[in-house]
Amino acid sequence: MKTVLNDLVKEALELNATHASIVEVAKIPFSEDFRKQCEQNSCGCYDKNWMCPPAVGTVSDLIRRALSFKQGLLFQTVHQLEDSYDWEGMQEGQANHEKVFRKLLEHVKHEDIFAQILPLNAGPCMYCAKCAYLTGEKCFFPDKAISSVEAYGIDVMNLLKHYEIPYSNGPNTVSYVGLILFK
Repeated sequence: MKTVLNDLVKEALELNATHASIVEVAKIPFSEDFRKQCEQNSCGCYDKNWMCPPAVGTVSDLIRRALSFKQGLLFQTVHQLEDSYDWEGMQEGQANHEKVFRKLLEHVKHEDIFAQILPLNAGPCMYCAKCAYLTGEKCFFPDKAISSVEAYGIDVMNLLKHYEIPYSNGPNTVSYVGLILFK
């Protein structure tokens, strides 16, 4: 099993993740306070996406669900910006992060050694251009839908710190974090 986990870290780095580590779920810092950022609609997706609050479920239920897993692959991608106001660069970085995340997720699924996985990414699910939630329909791709680390109440800053991954990667950069839990 240790070889498989080391290979996951290696795969993440080969796919252009800047940092990657295997984490113990029991050591993930959770706080319902981080969910409040979602509820304050800081990203603009509150009540607009099946994988965001309130549709995704209560934070206490999500924390319990996450804690049912044993380990996970934590990774971060870092993207250079022209300046701190480079919105297009931030969006491009997020799109690149999403590609890395989806490739890693397929790799984890392909390994077929984990009984269950829980993928969590940076920000709202972006699989569909327009979420079915907005029209009152069920999710079109529930097997592809991904919730965010924030919706699950994860304290990303302290999680990264615990695994010696920098939260801030210097001026004119933007960083995104993905977490794929498994058991």
